[in-house]
Amino acid sequence: MSDIKAVVRVEHPDIVLTETVAYDRTSKVKSVSEAGTDPSSGKFFYHIESDDFRRFEDGLRNDRTIGAFERVIEARDQKAIYSFEYTDEAKILSPVVSAANGVILDMENDGSAWILTVWMSERADLVDLWDYARQNDIDIDLLRVNEYASLGSTDAGLTDSQREALLLAFEAGYFEEPRDATLGEVAAELDISQPAASGLLRRGIKRLIVSSLMDDRDQSG
Repeated sequence: MSDIKAVVRVEHPDIVLTETVAYDRTSKVKSVSEAGTDPSSGKFFYHIESDDFRRFEDGLRNDRTIGAFERVIEARDQKAIYSFEYTDEAKILSPVVSAANGVILDMENDGSAWILTVWMSERADLVDLWDYARQNDIDIDLLRVNEYASLGSTDAGLTDSQREALLLAFEAGYFEEPRDATLGEVAAELDISQPAASGLLRRGIKRLIVSSLMDDRDQSG
């Protein structure tokens, strides 16, 4: 069995935030992978860059995929962090990937299209994402796919504590979107503080990416 990292480009007007980035063409949107989603609030966090945040927020107010938004970290050097709540009209790809036992490692816009970096345990699982795209008239292109020896068969340089934290968080649903478990709940299960749990998860994910998901070109960069 082998793991894969796939980079795909998707485009559809109902993918979350598409109307906003089409309205504010200076904006760059990138998911905050380390943010803790509150499963009861359904909030999702993104790094935002824009030449004009008033224009960006005007776009949000007219974006039918966004139900509510909040600037949680104020703009500095044309950068900020926002939280968003999605409407029922939004097309969300992360649940499709999660249902196929995958994880979206990164999401950012390319104009009004979106570039997703996806990890999946098997190449065949990509079929679920393509089926969803076809059923919902989403344009999808595979830009790159890298295949690796199974992460389950290597320690990937993880410490015992990092491995335990990652496995517990995965089993609890911490990596689902929206999350089925909060960082506080993961920390309680590990019997450590939230900052300590967050550090273990971040360092563990970084080691997995560096040792197993980066190709030679990535590492040389």
